[in-house]
Amino acid sequence: MTDTLAVTRASRLWTNAGLPVLGAVLAIGLWWVLTAALDIDPFYVPSPPDVVDSFLRTPQFLLSETWITLKRVLVGFGIAVVAGLVIAVVLAASRTVERMTMPLLAAVNAVPKVALAPLLLVWMGFGDSPKIVMVVLVSFFPVIVSTMAGLSSTPADLRELAASLSASWWQTFVKVRLAWALPQVFVGLKVATPLAIIGAVIGEVVNPDHGLGSVIVGSGANADTAMAFAALGLLAITGVALFYLMAAIERLLVPWAPAISGKATP
Repeated sequence: MTDTLAVTRASRLWTNAGLPVLGAVLAIGLWWVLTAALDIDPFYVPSPPDVVDSFLRTPQFLLSETWITLKRVLVGFGIAVVAGLVIAVVLAASRTVERMTMPLLAAVNAVPKVALAPLLLVWMGFGDSPKIVMVVLVSFFPVIVSTMAGLSSTPADLRELAASLSASWWQTFVKVRLAWALPQVFVGLKVATPLAIIGAVIGEVVNPDHGLGSVIVGSGANADTAMAFAALGLLAITGVALFYLMAAIERLLVPWAPAISGKATP
């Protein structure tokens, strides 16, 4: 039994950690081989050692800019999650409100957010506010859609069971509909996480004061491609870390999700 558990844990560790690391190593190795084999000028595409050297020249600066971007992402994502959940609950509770509001939400989501960035500067000025609003605009729609889908997919037999137990509307909503919807909610949250980073970078590129987006803009102006790639690498690492943090929270709060879907949580 002990040996079986050890093998199971080793297999799970390899699946959850080993395979993603192996994929990243292979991707970086392929990048390195292609830049060397094709003799690509570092001005256009730097090799991994060039990117690492660029990071090591100013690690404290890049990490501080990463933290600024991360704070904007976390604040905006938190607002998007709260607003998205509240709006989804209201829409799922009333078919009339849903039909009145959903086309408007879809229209807002269809507007290119890059086009809104200059307007946010006019309306809100410089600083963190327009960047945080951009994060909210980019990331809140997946939360709404996934939450509504989860709340609308509650099996009828579960509702009938709650009614047979004389559960109130609120008890049925919280203990049946919301509990059933949680796996779908986390799907939307995991989709919205990288979108939140994209929103922050859009705001920082339009108004390059601080953050990794401003580093990319400055690197392009100075023809420092390696520095731009270092900033992009930090954005990628941040996105992966936040995604797996959300997956860990899902595993903690919704341990029954794999049993419902028949798949392992990433």
